Amino acid sequence: MSRPRLSHLLSIVLAATTALALTGCGDGAASAGSGGGGDRAATTIRIAYQAFPSGDLVVKNKGWLEKALPGYAITWTKFDSGASINTAFVAGSVDIAAIGSSPVARGLSAPLNIPYQVAFVLDVAGDNEALVVRNDAGISDVTGLRGKKVATSFASTAHYSLLAALDQAGVAESEVTIVDLEPQDILASWTRGDIDAAYTWLPTLEELKKTGKVLIASRELATAGKPTLDLGVVSTAFAGAHPDAVDAWRKAEAQALTLIADDPDAAAQAVGAELNLSKEDATSQLSQGVFLKPADLASPEWLGTPGKVGGLAKNLVSAAQFLKDQQKIDSVPDLATVERAIYNKGLPGVLGS
Repeated sequence: MSRPRLSHLLSIVLAATTALALTGCGDGAASAGSGGGGDRAATTIRIAYQAFPSGDLVVKNKGWLEKALPGYAITWTKFDSGASINTAFVAGSVDIAAIGSSPVARGLSAPLNIPYQVAFVLDVAGDNEALVVRNDAGISDVTGLRGKKVATSFASTAHYSLLAALDQAGVAESEVTIVDLEPQDILASWTRGDIDAAYTWLPTLEELKKTGKVLIASRELATAGKPTLDLGVVSTAFAGAHPDAVDAWRKAEAQALTLIADDPDAAAQAVGAELNLSKEDATSQLSQGVFLKPADLASPEWLGTPGKVGGLAKNLVSAAQFLKDQQKIDSVPDLATVERAIYNKGLPGVLGS
C-alpha cells in the first residue's frame, strides 16, 4: 500500500467542496429550512452515525435528542467509515458525528485541518475491533500474514490498529497486501474467499469470527500503548452557534452511557433494534466494548475541564505521530492545536448527575 499523495488528498477536499456548492450546505453551523429564514424552529442538526454497538445508537433509537430539542429538526445519516465522515465535514454537510480517534487525528492534521472539536468519548475499543484470519488460512499469529491479503477500512481506527499490529510483530507493511474495503464489502470478500484476513469492527467482526479466529484485538494493542477510541465530534462553527444543542447532545450521550452500565438489557434492546440483532447478540456485542462513566469524561485522562485539557489531546497527537511515521499523513499537529480541538466547555456540571 503506497503512501497517499498530497494531490490525492487535496482532490478529495476539492470534490467535497464541489459537493457543498451543489447541495448548498452552508458553513457547517447547521442548516435552515426554507420556511424559517434561519430561525431556531427551522434549524436542522445533521448527525453522522455509524452502525456499531454504542451509546450513540441508544440515543438515536430512543429519540432522546429529538425530545430534548423540540425546536430543532434532527437528521441522522449513516456512514460506513470515519474517512467518509471527514469528507462530509470538509463539505460542511455534517454538524455532529460518531468517528474513530484515528480519522480524527487525520482530520486535525494537514492538509485537511478540519475545524471540528472532540466533545465526547463514546467508547474505548476493546474486543469490538480485531484482526481476524480465516480458519483455512493456516495462520496462527500476525507474522503469518506475510504475503497474504488483508482488508480494512482505510483511515479508520481499524486501519490504524492493523498498522500497529504489524509494526508490533515486526512485519513490514510492504510484506502484506492491504486492501481498502468498507465493513459490508469486507464481509462479501470474506465470503467469496478473496481475502485471507481483515481488521474490522462489530457487527461485521462477529460474522467473520464464525469462520475465522482472532489474532489480536484492539484491547491488546491499547495495553501495548496504541489505544483507539470512538469519539463524538462537533463542528466548531456549530458549537459556537448552538452551544445549547451541543449540551443537549452531550447529556443524551451521557444518559446512554448510564443506561449501558445500569440497565444493559434496555441498552441492548435499543442497539439490537438499530442493528437488526437479537437482544442476546446485542448484549454480547456491547460487552466487548469499554464504556466510560459520564463522570470520567471530565477526568485528566480524557476531556478534562475548561482551562485544563485532559490527556485525550496527547493521545490524538500520538496517533498522528504514528500515522506520520507510517507515512500516512504529512505532518503532525502540535499539542496546543489539538488541545484547542477538545470541547470540554461546562464539564463536569453540564452532564448532570
